[in-house]
Amino acid sequence: MGSSPLARFAPLLFVLLWSTGFIGAKYGLPHAEPLSFLLVRYLLVLSLMTLIALATRAPWPRDARQWFHIGVAGLLVHGIYLGGVFMSISKGLPAGVASLVVGIQPLLTAVGAGWLLNEAVLKRQWLGLVLGFAGVAMVVSGKLGSGFGLDALWPAFAALAGITAGTLYQKRFCPSFDWRTGAIAQFLPSAVATGIVVGLSGNYRVEWAPDFIFALGWLVLVLSLGAISLLNMLIRRGTAVNLASLFYLVPPCTALIAWLLFDERLAGMALAGMALAVWGVYLARK
Repeated sequence: MGSSPLARFAPLLFVLLWSTGFIGAKYGLPHAEPLSFLLVRYLLVLSLMTLIALATRAPWPRDARQWFHIGVAGLLVHGIYLGGVFMSISKGLPAGVASLVVGIQPLLTAVGAGWLLNEAVLKRQWLGLVLGFAGVAMVVSGKLGSGFGLDALWPAFAALAGITAGTLYQKRFCPSFDWRTGAIAQFLPSAVATGIVVGLSGNYRVEWAPDFIFALGWLVLVLSLGAISLLNMLIRRGTAVNLASLFYLVPPCTALIAWLLFDERLAGMALAGMALAVWGVYLARK
Protein backbone atom coordinates (compact mmCIF):
# COMPACT_ATOMS: atom_id res chain seq x y z
CA MET A 1 0.00 0.00 0.00
CA GLY A 2 2.99 2.25 -0.11
CA SER A 3 5.54 3.36 2.44
CA SER A 4 4.03 6.66 3.60
CA PRO A 5 2.98 6.89 7.28
CA LEU A 6 -0.69 7.23 6.25
CA ALA A 7 -0.48 4.12 4.06
CA ARG A 8 1.12 2.09 6.86
CA PHE A 9 -1.30 3.13 9.59
CA ALA A 10 -4.45 3.54 7.45
CA PRO A 11 -5.86 0.06 8.28
CA LEU A 12 -5.56 0.54 12.04
CA LEU A 13 -6.83 4.12 11.85
CA PHE A 14 -9.81 2.94 9.79
CA VAL A 15 -10.70 0.27 12.37
CA LEU A 16 -10.46 2.80 15.22
CA LEU A 17 -12.63 5.41 13.48
CA TRP A 18 -15.17 2.88 12.16
CA SER A 19 -15.56 1.39 15.64
CA THR A 20 -16.65 4.74 17.07
CA GLY A 21 -19.75 4.66 14.86
CA PHE A 22 -21.52 2.39 17.35
CA ILE A 23 -20.65 4.83 20.12
CA GLY A 24 -22.12 7.71 18.09
CA ALA A 25 -25.29 5.71 17.52
CA LYS A 26 -25.54 5.00 21.25
CA TYR A 27 -25.50 8.74 21.96
CA GLY A 28 -27.78 9.85 19.13
CA LEU A 29 -30.46 7.20 18.57
CA PRO A 30 -32.44 7.97 21.76
CA HIS A 31 -33.15 11.41 20.28
CA ALA A 32 -34.04 10.50 16.68
CA GLU A 33 -35.78 7.93 14.53
CA PRO A 34 -32.95 5.90 12.91
CA LEU A 35 -33.61 6.78 9.26
CA SER A 36 -34.28 10.41 10.17
CA PHE A 37 -30.89 10.44 11.92
CA LEU A 38 -29.21 9.04 8.82
CA LEU A 39 -31.02 11.42 6.46
CA VAL A 40 -29.78 14.47 8.38
CA ARG A 41 -26.30 12.94 8.43
CA TYR A 42 -26.30 12.34 4.66
CA LEU A 43 -27.49 15.87 3.88
CA LEU A 44 -24.80 17.42 6.05
CA VAL A 45 -22.10 15.27 4.44
CA LEU A 46 -23.31 16.25 0.97
CA SER A 47 -23.26 19.94 1.88
CA LEU A 48 -19.77 19.81 3.35
CA MET A 49 -18.26 17.69 0.57
CA THR A 50 -19.80 19.90 -2.14
CA LEU A 51 -18.17 22.97 -0.58
CA ILE A 52 -14.83 21.14 -0.27
CA ALA A 53 -15.00 19.81 -3.84
CA LEU A 54 -15.80 23.23 -5.29
CA ALA A 55 -13.18 25.03 -3.18
CA THR A 56 -10.43 22.57 -4.11
CA ARG A 57 -11.58 22.13 -7.73
CA ALA A 58 -11.68 18.37 -7.34
CA PRO A 59 -12.21 16.29 -10.49
CA TRP A 60 -15.73 14.95 -10.94
CA PRO A 61 -16.65 11.47 -12.25
CA ARG A 62 -15.90 11.53 -15.95
CA ASP A 63 -19.19 10.14 -17.31
CA ALA A 64 -22.64 8.84 -16.41
CA ARG A 65 -21.35 5.27 -16.21
CA GLN A 66 -18.86 6.17 -13.49
CA TRP A 67 -21.51 8.19 -11.62
CA PHE A 68 -23.76 5.14 -11.72
CA HIS A 69 -21.18 2.66 -10.43
CA ILE A 70 -19.99 4.93 -7.62
CA GLY A 71 -23.61 5.63 -6.68
CA VAL A 72 -24.55 1.95 -6.54
CA ALA A 73 -21.52 1.19 -4.34
CA GLY A 74 -22.45 4.07 -2.06
CA LEU A 75 -26.08 2.99 -1.77
CA LEU A 76 -24.97 -0.49 -0.72
CA VAL A 77 -22.17 0.54 1.66
CA HIS A 78 -23.93 3.52 3.24
CA GLY A 79 -27.67 3.41 2.61
CA ILE A 80 -28.33 -0.29 3.15
CA TYR A 81 -25.55 -1.08 5.64
CA LEU A 82 -26.04 1.92 7.92
CA GLY A 83 -29.82 1.84 7.56
CA GLY A 84 -29.91 -1.84 8.49
CA VAL A 85 -27.65 -1.48 11.53
CA PHE A 86 -29.50 1.56 12.88
CA MET A 87 -32.92 -0.01 12.34
CA SER A 88 -32.01 -3.33 13.94
CA ILE A 89 -30.60 -1.67 17.07
CA SER A 90 -33.60 0.66 17.33
CA LYS A 91 -35.94 -2.37 17.16
CA GLY A 92 -34.28 -3.97 20.16
CA LEU A 93 -31.55 -6.15 18.65
CA PRO A 94 -28.60 -6.19 21.08
CA ALA A 95 -25.52 -4.51 19.66
CA GLY A 96 -23.55 -7.72 20.27
CA VAL A 97 -25.92 -9.75 18.13
CA ALA A 98 -25.84 -7.09 15.40
CA SER A 99 -22.03 -7.14 15.47
CA LEU A 100 -22.01 -10.92 15.19
CA VAL A 101 -24.38 -10.91 12.20
CA VAL A 102 -22.38 -8.26 10.35
CA GLY A 103 -19.20 -10.06 11.43
CA ILE A 104 -19.91 -12.79 8.88
CA GLN A 105 -18.95 -10.29 6.17
CA PRO A 106 -15.26 -11.27 5.75
CA LEU A 107 -16.20 -14.90 5.08
CA LEU A 108 -18.82 -13.89 2.50
CA THR A 109 -16.40 -11.44 0.93
CA ALA A 110 -13.77 -14.16 0.59
CA VAL A 111 -16.25 -16.32 -1.30
CA GLY A 112 -17.30 -13.42 -3.50
CA ALA A 113 -13.71 -12.31 -4.13
CA GLY A 114 -12.85 -15.69 -5.61
CA TRP A 115 -16.06 -15.86 -7.65
CA LEU A 116 -16.45 -12.27 -8.87
CA LEU A 117 -12.94 -10.78 -8.68
CA ASN A 118 -10.83 -13.86 -9.39
CA GLU A 119 -8.81 -13.20 -6.25
CA ALA A 120 -6.93 -16.21 -4.93
CA VAL A 121 -7.76 -16.91 -1.28
CA LEU A 122 -4.93 -18.86 0.38
CA LYS A 123 -5.49 -21.64 2.93
CA ARG A 124 -3.80 -19.44 5.52
CA GLN A 125 -6.29 -16.68 4.77
CA TRP A 126 -9.26 -19.05 5.13
CA LEU A 127 -7.85 -20.15 8.50
CA GLY A 128 -7.45 -16.52 9.53
CA LEU A 129 -11.02 -15.69 8.50
CA VAL A 130 -12.44 -18.58 10.52
CA LEU A 131 -10.31 -17.71 13.56
CA GLY A 132 -11.32 -14.07 13.26
CA PHE A 133 -15.01 -14.96 13.23
CA ALA A 134 -14.53 -17.20 16.26
CA GLY A 135 -12.81 -14.34 18.05
CA VAL A 136 -15.67 -11.96 17.28
CA ALA A 137 -18.17 -14.55 18.56
CA MET A 138 -16.20 -14.80 21.82
CA VAL A 139 -16.16 -11.01 22.23
CA VAL A 140 -19.91 -10.58 21.81
CA SER A 141 -20.98 -13.87 23.48
CA GLY A 142 -21.42 -12.13 26.82
CA LYS A 143 -23.77 -9.59 25.24
CA LEU A 144 -26.08 -12.05 23.51
CA GLY A 145 -29.63 -11.56 24.67
CA SER A 146 -33.18 -12.62 23.92
CA GLY A 147 -36.47 -10.86 23.56
CA PHE A 148 -36.10 -9.69 19.97
CA GLY A 149 -38.01 -10.88 16.95
CA LEU A 150 -37.53 -11.30 13.26
CA ASP A 151 -38.41 -7.64 12.67
CA ALA A 152 -35.24 -6.70 14.58
CA LEU A 153 -33.07 -9.37 12.98
CA TRP A 154 -33.76 -8.94 9.28
CA PRO A 155 -32.33 -5.36 9.03
CA ALA A 156 -29.01 -6.68 10.41
CA PHE A 157 -28.88 -9.32 7.66
CA ALA A 158 -29.74 -6.60 5.12
CA ALA A 159 -26.80 -4.59 6.48
CA LEU A 160 -24.56 -7.64 6.10
CA ALA A 161 -25.63 -8.07 2.48
CA GLY A 162 -25.15 -4.34 1.80
CA ILE A 163 -21.59 -4.01 3.14
CA THR A 164 -20.49 -7.27 1.49
CA ALA A 165 -22.00 -6.51 -1.91
CA GLY A 166 -20.90 -2.88 -1.78
CA THR A 167 -17.26 -3.75 -1.08
CA LEU A 168 -17.14 -6.29 -3.92
CA TYR A 169 -19.03 -4.01 -6.32
CA GLN A 170 -16.76 -1.03 -5.69
CA LYS A 171 -13.61 -3.15 -6.00
CA ARG A 172 -14.77 -4.50 -9.37
CA PHE A 173 -16.48 -1.54 -11.05
CA CYS A 174 -15.13 1.67 -9.49
CA PRO A 175 -12.03 1.07 -7.33
CA SER A 176 -10.51 4.49 -8.05
CA PHE A 177 -12.14 7.92 -7.80
CA ASP A 178 -11.54 11.25 -6.11
CA TRP A 179 -12.51 11.04 -2.43
CA ARG A 180 -14.21 14.46 -2.44
CA THR A 181 -16.48 14.20 -5.45
CA GLY A 182 -16.74 10.43 -4.98
CA ALA A 183 -18.30 10.99 -1.57
CA ILE A 184 -20.95 13.17 -3.19
CA ALA A 185 -21.68 10.49 -5.78
CA GLN A 186 -21.90 7.86 -3.02
CA PHE A 187 -24.01 9.71 -0.46
CA LEU A 188 -26.45 11.30 -2.92
CA PRO A 189 -28.38 8.09 -3.76
CA SER A 190 -28.32 7.10 -0.08
CA ALA A 191 -29.88 10.44 0.86
CA VAL A 192 -32.52 10.17 -1.89
CA ALA A 193 -33.47 6.58 -1.01
CA THR A 194 -33.56 7.29 2.73
CA GLY A 195 -35.59 10.47 2.17
CA ILE A 196 -38.16 8.55 0.12
CA VAL A 197 -38.56 5.91 2.85
CA VAL A 198 -38.86 8.54 5.59
CA GLY A 199 -41.37 10.52 3.52
CA LEU A 200 -43.54 7.51 2.75
CA SER A 201 -43.52 6.33 6.35
CA GLY A 202 -44.21 9.80 7.74
CA ASN A 203 -41.99 8.91 10.68
CA TYR A 204 -39.51 11.80 10.70
CA ARG A 205 -38.35 12.58 14.25
CA VAL A 206 -35.26 14.48 15.39
CA GLU A 207 -34.74 16.07 18.80
CA TRP A 208 -31.87 18.54 18.70
CA ALA A 209 -30.57 17.62 22.15
CA PRO A 210 -26.87 18.17 23.03
CA ASP A 211 -26.13 14.43 22.87
CA PHE A 212 -27.70 14.20 19.41
CA ILE A 213 -25.78 17.22 18.11
CA PHE A 214 -22.51 15.77 19.41
CA ALA A 215 -23.25 12.34 17.91
CA LEU A 216 -24.30 13.88 14.59
CA GLY A 217 -21.15 16.02 14.38
CA TRP A 218 -18.95 13.04 15.21
CA LEU A 219 -20.61 10.74 12.66
CA VAL A 220 -20.46 13.39 9.92
CA LEU A 221 -16.90 14.60 10.43
CA VAL A 222 -15.11 11.53 11.77
CA LEU A 223 -17.08 8.67 10.22
CA SER A 224 -18.57 9.92 6.97
CA LEU A 225 -15.58 12.07 6.01
CA GLY A 226 -12.63 10.44 7.76
CA ALA A 227 -13.40 6.73 7.95
CA ILE A 228 -15.19 6.53 4.59
CA SER A 229 -12.25 8.26 2.85
CA LEU A 230 -9.92 5.68 4.38
CA LEU A 231 -12.29 2.87 3.34
CA ASN A 232 -12.24 4.06 -0.27
CA MET A 233 -8.45 4.25 -0.20
CA LEU A 234 -8.17 0.73 1.21
CA ILE A 235 -10.57 -0.65 -1.41
CA ARG A 236 -8.50 1.01 -4.14
CA ARG A 237 -5.11 -0.24 -2.91
CA GLY A 238 -5.78 -3.66 -1.42
CA THR A 239 -7.60 -6.91 -2.09
CA ALA A 240 -11.19 -7.42 -1.03
CA VAL A 241 -10.25 -10.18 1.42
CA ASN A 242 -7.52 -8.08 3.07
CA LEU A 243 -9.96 -5.21 3.57
CA ALA A 244 -12.85 -7.34 4.77
CA SER A 245 -10.69 -9.05 7.39
CA LEU A 246 -10.25 -5.68 9.12
CA PHE A 247 -13.93 -5.69 10.03
CA TYR A 248 -13.20 -8.52 12.47
CA LEU A 249 -11.34 -5.96 14.58
CA VAL A 250 -14.32 -3.59 14.83
CA PRO A 251 -16.35 -5.40 17.56
CA PRO A 252 -13.32 -5.89 19.85
CA CYS A 253 -12.26 -2.28 19.31
CA THR A 254 -15.81 -1.08 19.99
CA ALA A 255 -15.87 -3.14 23.19
CA LEU A 256 -12.63 -1.50 24.33
CA ILE A 257 -13.99 1.99 23.63
CA ALA A 258 -17.23 1.18 25.48
CA TRP A 259 -15.17 -0.04 28.43
CA LEU A 260 -13.20 3.22 28.49
CA LEU A 261 -16.21 5.52 28.05
CA PHE A 262 -19.08 3.65 29.69
CA ASP A 263 -17.24 1.27 32.05
CA GLU A 264 -18.77 -1.74 30.33
CA ARG A 265 -17.10 -4.84 31.72
CA LEU A 266 -14.82 -7.02 29.61
CA ALA A 267 -14.87 -10.66 30.68
CA GLY A 268 -11.96 -13.04 30.22
CA MET A 269 -13.75 -14.61 27.26
CA ALA A 270 -13.93 -11.22 25.55
CA LEU A 271 -10.22 -10.55 26.09
CA ALA A 272 -9.33 -13.97 24.68
CA GLY A 273 -11.63 -13.32 21.72
CA MET A 274 -9.90 -10.03 20.98
CA ALA A 275 -6.53 -11.77 20.85
CA LEU A 276 -7.94 -14.49 18.59
CA ALA A 277 -9.53 -11.92 16.25
CA VAL A 278 -6.25 -10.03 15.96
CA TRP A 279 -4.41 -13.26 15.17
CA GLY A 280 -7.03 -14.18 12.58
CA VAL A 281 -6.67 -10.81 10.83
CA TYR A 282 -2.88 -11.23 10.82
CA LEU A 283 -3.24 -14.56 9.03
CA ALA A 284 -5.93 -13.31 6.63
CA ARG A 285 -3.94 -10.26 5.46
CA LYS A 286 -1.23 -11.17 2.96
